[in-house]
Amino acid sequence: MTMLKTLIAAAAALVPGWAVADPDPADWASVLEAARGQTVYWNAWGGSPVTNDFIAWVGRRVAEDHGVTLEHVKLSDTADAVARVLAEKQAGQDKGGAIDLIWINGPNFAAMKEAGLLFGPFAEQLPNWALVDVAGKPVRADFTVPTDGMESPWATAQVVFMYDSADMAPLADMGALLDWAQANPGRFTYPQPPDFLGTTFLKQALYGVLDDPSVLLRPVDEAGYDDIVAPLWAYLDALTPNLWRQGRAYPQTGPRQIQLLADGEISLAISFSPGEASAAIANGQLPDTVRTFVPAGGTIGNASFVAIPYNATAPAGAMVVANFLLSAQAQARALDPANLGYGTVLDLGALPDGERALFDGIDLGIATLSPAELGPALPEPHPSWMTRIAADWVGRYGVAN
Repeated sequence: MTMLKTLIAAAAALVPGWAVADPDPADWASVLEAARGQTVYWNAWGGSPVTNDFIAWVGRRVAEDHGVTLEHVKLSDTADAVARVLAEKQAGQDKGGAIDLIWINGPNFAAMKEAGLLFGPFAEQLPNWALVDVAGKPVRADFTVPTDGMESPWATAQVVFMYDSADMAPLADMGALLDWAQANPGRFTYPQPPDFLGTTFLKQALYGVLDDPSVLLRPVDEAGYDDIVAPLWAYLDALTPNLWRQGRAYPQTGPRQIQLLADGEISLAISFSPGEASAAIANGQLPDTVRTFVPAGGTIGNASFVAIPYNATAPAGAMVVANFLLSAQAQARALDPANLGYGTVLDLGALPDGERALFDGIDLGIATLSPAELGPALPEPHPSWMTRIAADWVGRYGVAN
């Protein structure tokens, strides 16, 4: 990721200031007309069957409603899509790009925005933006970086810990997690950084050991970095020997971590979706003894976004997809743990009765915490923290699985 950021920064000077040309998102009738018949290549993480099924459903809906064909380009790392857009820019391909839509967050969005590699602004001109809860959801900033309408939200998430209640009880805080791991060696692990869920665990642990975590909301201060993160390394030095396989191996992804929980190899796992455990119980992936908890002080929360590259071939079709993702129908389907269990970005109180009813009948599931039980959502640290800490983790603890 560091090399990618360097290349993007070097390319930024080559990118002219971008302004939305046709199709204009403010003229939605013209967007719909231009979109009909287009094929949208949505580059999105492909590591979860339920997520893939949801994207396939979105594709069927936009095809039926708007004549747009949606192709899911499955990614293991969003940085691959960013690198593709960068390579096209460096080759002078300012139109007709291979990517029309990206599921993007954090450092990747910050890097593309800084380099001018995004189409827009468009998000707040989408018709369904009027349904978005802009006051109560983190939809106008991504890892502290203002979105400025250059990406559109489609789900919210907050860290929870999944645990098998047949083996253990909820843990009060990150210190209690360490104590429990030391008393129960081999029963906890997290995905191997730089996997996003693995780096999320590192950030959550950092929140738990810092006296003043507000420093995380600013870019990394190189002069003070070592002192700030020293408590994290001390924490991980104590935790790592007590992880699954003594920290000599890690699951590569969130789904692989869930499989370890399902197989009884571990009793505790991290998730960035409050409804993921219930969804996994509903589809038979996890035993019905699994529950979730959050440590005292809250957990990291954010939104998932989609963005359109500056040289997209089908920006009109991409906007149609982004707008559909904000519809009550799509949001209710994503919220249902039988499908995804993702949090909604909508203001449910502002929905018409008929659309609100789509949400009223959803059973959030046996393992899903209520909003009150979830507690406060801690803001994502500035993207520079994730990049730096993940690289340092690899140097200190990295293994070849």
